[in-house]
Amino acid sequence: MVTLDSTQYAAAPAAAPAAPRAAAPAAAPSSSATAEASPTTIDLAGQDVRVVNAAVQAAEDGTRWSIQHPAGKHNVAVGISSAIDVTIDGHVGYYAAGMHQRGAVTINGNAGVGLAENIMSGSVHVTGDASQSAAATGHGGLVVIDGNAGARCGISMKGVDIVVGGSIGHMSAFMAQAGRLVVCGDAGEALGDSIYETRIYVQGTVESLGADCIEKPMREEHLAELAELLIAAGRDDDPAAFKRYGSARKLYHFNVDNAY
Repeated sequence: MVTLDSTQYAAAPAAAPAAPRAAAPAAAPSSSATAEASPTTIDLAGQDVRVVNAAVQAAEDGTRWSIQHPAGKHNVAVGISSAIDVTIDGHVGYYAAGMHQRGAVTINGNAGVGLAENIMSGSVHVTGDASQSAAATGHGGLVVIDGNAGARCGISMKGVDIVVGGSIGHMSAFMAQAGRLVVCGDAGEALGDSIYETRIYVQGTVESLGADCIEKPMREEHLAELAELLIAAGRDDDPAAFKRYGSARKLYHFNVDNAY
C-alpha cells in the first residue's frame, strides 16, 4: 500500500513542453507486461483525490494501479493519458474517469453523474450501475456499464461506443452526433431526440422515441457491428434480438412549413 507524498506530485515551475505522445488506438488492449506487473496500490481513504490523480496522470505506460476505498469521492482517475490499467475497488462519485485519453479504468462498484465524460480513447468499465449523463460528449473509446444507466446516457456523444448491460433512462443519446449506443435492457422516454448519425441498438422495449429518431432495419453490416461491440464488452447477447434506431434526417433541412 502506497501513501503518496503531496509534494512529489505538486505543480512544477513552468518548463519546456514535453514531446507529444504518439496517437494511441481507440481502445488499446493491455500489454503482456501490464498484465504481469504487480499493481501499485493506493488507499484513497484520508488522501487528497488531486494527489492520487496526479500520480496516475504521471504514470508510465504499461503500469498497473489499484485504488482502494474510494468511498464515493468525486473526480477519481480523471485525465489519464498513459497506456495504464487502473482498477478502483468501490463506488465512485461524480465525473469518475472523466477526460480519459488512453489505457483502461475498471470500477468495481457504482458510478455517479458524468462517468467518463468527454472520453477520447481507451476504455472505462463499470461493473455496477451508473448515474445520469454517462459518457456525455464522448469523442472515442469504449464505455461499458454492466448494470443500468440513468437519464441522458450518451448525451451529445461524438464518436464514443457505449454498451449498457441493463436499461437506460430518459433523454438518452440526445443530440448524439456519432458513435454507437448499445442497450441490452430497456430505454426510457425520448430516446435519440434530435439525433444526428449515432447508431442505437436496443434489445428491450423503448418507452418513446425523441424528435427525428426512428426505427431502422437491421442489415448484415449492423448485425456484424453489434456483434463486435458485444464481444468487446464481454457479453454474449444475440445481435438478432436487437432493434436499430437512428436519425430520420428530417431536421437536417429547412422546411418552409415550419417557418413563422
